[in-house]
Amino acid sequence: MNSKRTALTFAAAGTVAGVAGLVFLASPAGAGEAPPALPPISADQLVESVLTKNDVPALGGSVEMQNNLGLPIPGLPGSMGGDGDQVRVYTDGHGRGRISVPNRGGETTVVDDGKTVWVWDSADKTVVKTPHGAGQKHTPLEGKFADPATAARELVNAMQEDSTVEVDGTARVADRPVYQLVLAPKPTERTLLREIRVSIDSETRVPLQFEVLANGQADPALKVGFTEFDNGPQDASLFRFTPPEGAKVTVHEPDEKIHGKSPDELFSQLDLDTVGNGWDTVLTGKLPKDALTMPGGSGEETAVTFLSRIGKEVHGDFGTGWAISSKVGTALITEDGRVAIGAVPEQVLTEALGK
Repeated sequence: MNSKRTALTFAAAGTVAGVAGLVFLASPAGAGEAPPALPPISADQLVESVLTKNDVPALGGSVEMQNNLGLPIPGLPGSMGGDGDQVRVYTDGHGRGRISVPNRGGETTVVDDGKTVWVWDSADKTVVKTPHGAGQKHTPLEGKFADPATAARELVNAMQEDSTVEVDGTARVADRPVYQLVLAPKPTERTLLREIRVSIDSETRVPLQFEVLANGQADPALKVGFTEFDNGPQDASLFRFTPPEGAKVTVHEPDEKIHGKSPDELFSQLDLDTVGNGWDTVLTGKLPKDALTMPGGSGEETAVTFLSRIGKEVHGDFGTGWAISSKVGTALITEDGRVAIGAVPEQVLTEALGK
């Protein structure tokens, strides 16, 4: 896996300028409770102790996520794990993993058995089978977001050179003492984001909490967090999958067309590239031919009509397009299907499309 690209993919999403901004909402210290007393450590030492670990260890836990980005982000789900419905995350420490996400009265389960990624949707009883190396762009990104330990390491690795980094005290996450690592963009970075906070387990050095804050906003733009954390070997059966009886199984086809009008449907099949570095990294891609003019199911409005309704029409060297903006990021879609997304002002996206 290209850790820099994966991290940056999370970011353009409005996450840390080129990375995913996540926050582990797990069990913060109670009001008035003193932070845990931990041995002093420098930011460089803390970063090194996280990045020198060869692999994320075996672990399991419950995760919550709150998505307040206000942008259509490729593969990024909305808020997860609220109202008692918990996202469950498991890794075996050897590249295999499992994530179960509540979805439309059912559950979406993603299992990576080391050779194949299986996506099971219990609501419509379908299974998508994707062998490793075959059209990976369709693999659900929510799986990566829901595994904050891996995403956090990639984030810190990709962003540290373009950030000022410091340790800002200690806290408690998922009832475990953590150091709080803060990354802030250097003055040369053109981003709408202010800082990222990563809570790192004091014992295992596994990242347990992230918080991405935008300029002018008090609340995090994106939060993902463990409410329960179990460090240690997990049941091996969690990393095996057999399609349930009666399930419709399809093998992933990289050339399938985009249908529908929602932002997630529009962008879910983009093969994204990165332009730039650090906090002002931009993700660019190209929608399949006719994706913008193809009506959704049952004769619903076209994507162009939808974009005209939720965005503003803009013009430039790229031609005509639509800009969708929020306080944490911007998306630009041109009439010929080019797409640019980042936690940056619109001008940065325009420049990226010209490269």
